[in-house]
Amino acid sequence: QEQLVESGGGLVQPGGSLRLSCAASGSADRINLMGWYRQAPGKQRELVAQITSAGTTKYADSVKGRFTISRDNAKKTVYLQMNGLKPEDTAVYYCRAFVDGRVYWGQGTQVTVSS
Repeated sequence: QEQLVESGGGLVQPGGSLRLSCAASGSADRINLMGWYRQAPGKQRELVAQITSAGTTKYADSVKGRFTISRDNAKKTVYLQMNGLKPEDTAVYYCRAFVDGRVYWGQGTQVTVSS
């Protein structure tokens, strides 16, 4: 069993930056895949970015060049640095981890981009 705890959301003006963190706690020594998803009101949850334990990354087209995902394997933590935020980035951001064939989700953190 793994528990994921996100932090770092909040209110930011357009063009601003935020850094999200997600720490996993549990018995797993290694987490193969960690990622960030988001869900805006009335929309489906979508992939924002993901990263393997080897550091291979994948981004949604809408965030390429603005967001950067990284991880610290020793701390079982994944980060999402978000720069150049736009109002359309407003959503609840969820951390996701794939461990030993099971998927775990965090509780979500709200990101609001507004002037």
